[in-house]
Amino acid sequence: MTAMILNELQEQALKLSSEERLQLIDALRRSIQVQSHTTAKSKGLVASLVGIAKTEDSVPNDDEVKAMLDERLVQKYS
Repeated sequence: MTAMILNELQEQALKLSSEERLQLIDALRRSIQVQSHTTAKSKGLVASLVGIAKTEDSVPNDDEVKAMLDERLVQKYS
């Protein structure tokens, strides 16, 4: 948001009645709480997933993955 628009908003807000300014403050507070709660929730989820797939083993190559999938299909349909 440009500084000019912010200044205009501030000027308009000061023209509101006390009750209207309190309503505006409450609406802004709620929007910030929702946004920060969503951000915190997302960060918490990401943090809990970090390292979930980490393993001491080396990453399988394409042939090894194909062999694992084939083995799984044999087990599933045997």
